[in-house]
Formats: sequence, C-alpha cells, structure tokens
Amino acid sequence: MLIEFFFRLRVHGLKVSITELLDLLNALEQQVVFASVDDFYALSRMILVKDESQYDRFDRAFAEYFAGVNEVDIAASIPQEWLQKSLQRQLSDEDKAKLQALGGLDELLKQFNERLAEQQKRHAGGNKWIGTGGTSPFGAYGYNPEGIRIGQEGSNARRAVKVWDKREFADLDTDAELSNRNIKLALRKLRKFARTGAASELDLAETIRATGKQGMLDLRWQPERHNAIKVLILFDVGGSMDDYIYECQQLFAAVRSEFKHLEFYYFHNCVYEGVWKSNQRRLHEQTPLAEVLNKYGNDYKLIFVGDATMGPYEIAYPGGSVEHWNEEPGQVWMQRLLNHYPKAAWLNPQPQNRWGYYHSVQMMAEIMENRMFPLTLDGLSSAIAALR
Repeated sequence: MLIEFFFRLRVHGLKVSITELLDLLNALEQQVVFASVDDFYALSRMILVKDESQYDRFDRAFAEYFAGVNEVDIAASIPQEWLQKSLQRQLSDEDKAKLQALGGLDELLKQFNERLAEQQKRHAGGNKWIGTGGTSPFGAYGYNPEGIRIGQEGSNARRAVKVWDKREFADLDTDAELSNRNIKLALRKLRKFARTGAASELDLAETIRATGKQGMLDLRWQPERHNAIKVLILFDVGGSMDDYIYECQQLFAAVRSEFKHLEFYYFHNCVYEGVWKSNQRRLHEQTPLAEVLNKYGNDYKLIFVGDATMGPYEIAYPGGSVEHWNEEPGQVWMQRLLNHYPKAAWLNPQPQNRWGYYHSVQMMAEIMENRMFPLTLDGLSSAIAALR
C-alpha cells in the first residue's frame, strides 16, 4: 500500500525512508485519520517531510499521485491579470436563487478545461469565462452555487467545491528568493548554544533535585541559553545594490533576531580601509577597517552581502574606488579580512545566471575561494555549511 506514492515522493527529491513509510502505514492502521484526503495529507506530510523547505515538493508529488494531474500548478498557468479583483456584481437573494449549478464536479472540471483552452483575455463580471466578480463558476470574488475558486485571497460566498490556489509553501522551495521567515529557518542551522550572563532562568531539573534533597522548595537558577555563534556582516550599499534593498532588509532583520553576538557595517562596491555604521554620516564617521580587525576576534563568522558588480579596477588597482582615493587595492583589504576571519562567505542577491556577465563577480569569487553563494534558500544553506 502507498508504494507508488512513496516512489513519487522520491522522484520529486524528497528523502523519505522505508521506516517513515511504515510509520505512516501504522498510523493508518490505527485510524489516526479516516476517509479524509485532507487529513491524510496533513498526517503524511507530518511523518514524511523532515524540513519545511520541502513542503512545496511534497505538494507537487501529492497532487500528481492522488489527483492524477498537477492541480497545484493550475493557478500558476492562468494569467495573473485574469484574477485581479476589480468589477464585482452585486446580486440579490433572488438573483442568486435563479443561478443553476452545472451538475457536479465532473461537469465542472470538463467545462473548466474547455474554458481554459478557449479563453484569450481577461473577463470581469461575466457568467461564463474564468474571471472575477461575476456569476461564472470559474475564478475569484464572484458567486455561483457550485464553482472552482482560483487565485482568491480567502473565502467569499463559501460555495466553492474546488479550490485551486497557489501552493501555500511555494516560497519555501530551495531555489526561491528569501523572505524573512525563510531566512530565519535557514539561519537556525548556524547555531551553537551556550548559557551566558546572569542566572535569570529557572533550572527546573536542578530545582526538583535540590527540593527533593532539602525536603522543601529550593529554587535554582541558570543563565539564559543563547546562540553563541558570533557574526560580523558587511553590507554593500548604494549603486546597483539599490535594486536589492528589500532582500537585504529581510536578511538583516532575520540575522538580528537569530544572533545575540552580531556586528554589522556598510561598504560600497568593495571593502577598503574604512567601513561605516550610518549611511547618512558615512563620509564623516567611518570606522577604520584595522580597528574592526582588532576589535572582533577570529572566532567571528564573516558574511559579505553584495552583488560584486563594479569596475574591475575597483578591486585590483590603487585609486580604483569611485568615491575616494584608496592607496591600496580593494583586494588587499579583502585578503586581510579573509586572513583574519577564516570562516567567511559572500551572499550575492543578483541572480546567479547573470554572474558570468561581470568580470568583477568572477574576480571577487576567486578572492573568496569560490565561497560566493546566491541569496536564495539553497544558497544560504550552502553559505552556512561553509561558515560551519
């Protein structure tokens, strides 16, 4: 039972084991769920999927096996403009009563496929085509006694017999651009916990032991448990990096919440003799890079964030900086950083398929000894592996 389902999961790259399949079969024998595809979906995902980043692959495999078609991709195949909310007809109870259902799910699916094949443009307020705000059985934000809801945020009339929305966890796939939540999930792989500081947290196990020994309540306390990993992160700002402000903000917010020992500075294009904390005062309040090297020990993990898109001379020549006269080339300062911080990685928000168009990206990747990774979930995981 479910052998083909097991193999379908493996085809989609999920590392499920025979033991997990047996656990699922045992749960079914115990009737943990019964006669409900939705309940089985939740149970099987809980048992078979080890990582939230694999939810999207599981959804695809589940739909292919149990529905015979890749239902989760249907919403993505429909132009987004067809489903944008605009005109919406206001129907009275009498109008709604006059509407007739098509006659069951099979007929709905048949006509849906016919509409999808024939439709050429957006429709709103109608009664036939895939669209919005009307009485058609297909689309969003309308009303029909029995319909297929596609691309709608939340419920409306609660009459849909089928819901084909985008996959809930599509943004967790390993090649997806990162959101704040995804970054936090990935950063948790870079953890080493230790208890430091004042004893302010109740030590329950020790309290129980001491109370039993004393014969009376004896509260024991311990320092709070923190991630002991230390991180120094340098952000490239300005110029071409303006296109990636959102991604960098997401990364910065996630990093700040995950690491107690975090230091950050900004630079532009390439690191030179000075970095800064405030972009508004960067020309007047720079911190010498030598001071950074002296202040933060080599137990820090160093992360660069930048697209490495610049003139090659900004890396290789004295005076190459576009903003000031640098007596030493940027690559000299980069090497000083890497010599001091052996655990280092570069995160590049620019799509990896564009890296080959810029000689400066190749130069910086060589300086980093190929520890340059794309700012995606998969890329961040690879960077964390390098840092560890």
